Amino acid sequence: MDRFVLQYQTHSPFARKVLVFAHEAGLADQIEVRHQETSPTLRNDDVFALNPLGKVPVLVRPGQSPLFDSTVICAFLDTLHDGEPLIPHDGEARWRAMRLQALADGMAESGIAVRWETERRPEALRYPPLRDGHLAKLEAGYAFAAREIEHDSAIGIGTIALAATLSWLEFRAVVPFGHQHPGLERWLAAFNQRPSMLVTPLEGDTVDG
Repeated sequence: MDRFVLQYQTHSPFARKVLVFAHEAGLADQIEVRHQETSPTLRNDDVFALNPLGKVPVLVRPGQSPLFDSTVICAFLDTLHDGEPLIPHDGEARWRAMRLQALADGMAESGIAVRWETERRPEALRYPPLRDGHLAKLEAGYAFAAREIEHDSAIGIGTIALAATLSWLEFRAVVPFGHQHPGLERWLAAFNQRPSMLVTPLEGDTVDG
């Protein structure tokens, strides 16, 4: 059987979320991973041919149209295995997991925005109030996530997304959280020892042009 192809980026929290999910679902051996450099200022025509937004991750499916956006890809992958669903099907568990995933994805987006305003954008064009607004979102996100994992740390889409985001925020040294939220730091340290995280390390530098 032809394998799926995951258009990937080794320093993307969203791409890593998908690959960690695939490992946790026991599907990683069905997926070929191909690294792609993408940026709003560095067009990648191979990615644009699959996703009109020019972003990864993109899952290329044999004989079917490609899927893009990490949330969509994870939902698709969860239909392909016989184990316990990583996205609860119904009830309050589903909404808590989906909410935690939304929080994690939003925090990753804020972290990326902070990097634009501190490193990636030419210095003369940076806007500190925008940076500070996203930093405030991250601080509130850390506090919310710390409370959430006290009550529910089951392996699933929410905790996978959170681990992918927090590890990326540490990788990029965007803003520390361990001092104010030691429980969250301990949780991430434990999650980072899962095989799915150990075999999907973050690496590489952003290329914007």
